[in-house]
Amino acid sequence: MSEAPRPASWPQGRPSRETTPASAGTTGEEPLLVVRGLTKHFPLYEPWLLGLARRQVGQVRAVEDVTFTLHRGETLGLVGESGCGKTTTARLILRALRPTRGEIWFRVGATMVRVDQIEGRALRALRRHVQLIFQDPFSSLNPRMPVGEIIAEPLKLHDYGARAEITERVKALMAMVGLNAQYLRRYPHSFSGGQRQRIGIARALALNPELVVCDEPVSALDVSIQAQVLNLLKDLQAQLGLTYLFISHNLAVVDYLADRVAVMYAGRLVETARKRELFGHPRHPYTEALLAAILQSDPKLRFAARRLPTDGTAAPSVGPGCSYALRCPYAVERCRAEEPELREVAAHHLARCHRVAELDLTPLPRGSRVRGAAAS
Repeated sequence: MSEAPRPASWPQGRPSRETTPASAGTTGEEPLLVVRGLTKHFPLYEPWLLGLARRQVGQVRAVEDVTFTLHRGETLGLVGESGCGKTTTARLILRALRPTRGEIWFRVGATMVRVDQIEGRALRALRRHVQLIFQDPFSSLNPRMPVGEIIAEPLKLHDYGARAEITERVKALMAMVGLNAQYLRRYPHSFSGGQRQRIGIARALALNPELVVCDEPVSALDVSIQAQVLNLLKDLQAQLGLTYLFISHNLAVVDYLADRVAVMYAGRLVETARKRELFGHPRHPYTEALLAAILQSDPKLRFAARRLPTDGTAAPSVGPGCSYALRCPYAVERCRAEEPELREVAAHHLARCHRVAELDLTPLPRGSRVRGAAAS
């Protein structure tokens, strides 16, 4: 199987590289990705001067002060409810959006590159190393292009080689994801949802990336097909040494695939920990509520943790205090007046809560398996 070429050096004229961040990692290994203080605000406008102009009247804080590291070969699960900022965070890392402030560092060879500063040819070269698997396998594929051309498109854009080399690479990628190479002239409508997602995975792997951002890649699939795609992602990670940033709202998927978990609420990370530690000893009330929402098939394993409110108090707090204060059953006056910091509460375990030392939160029951998790 031919390998996608990698640039020998980065283009001239790029911003100067600074020293590798001191917060590089937690395991002693050099990190592949470091995100520090990542923030994205979207302006809100209203018509002005009889509708001939507009003026800014506010802003949406989609992502606020997000910090984490990701090591080579690791899977970080980014979880939270819809609208919490997971996909916006991914788009910032991919530089599909420019951050309002913050730093994004990515390791290329022995050097850390500031992704949020590079432009032009340097940003284009970075695309070889970071790729995306989209959420919807139906809308992410061009219905007017055959599958072979869809997978070959990134190879052509990055000058992979001659037509024959590209064709061989496409066939190898299709075989790698479990598709018959004889179907490369077929169009996307000829395939099932699971097969279309396999096509999207093959396209993401075309340039041999090191980091793959998976934006809820199985949420649009049936449960049985989800298991097949998750097993494929695990096999590809072991085979190719991939690193995943896996975005999901499904804790069953995260339980099966992730090594570490980062919980996001209202644009902020509220807790990060290793998977077993987070499921077995949650330190933030929102994490406890997410675990309480998991359906258990065995009545003996059901537990009565405090659940999220279902009335009008479900909106995040917009005041100076904790964004979760209006929904939190443990909130006190300090929570409504002062924003807590994300701080280490145990080894490699961080939480954003004033009362983290006082609360004894309900974990997932021992011996419980998250319903819907894929079978090995």
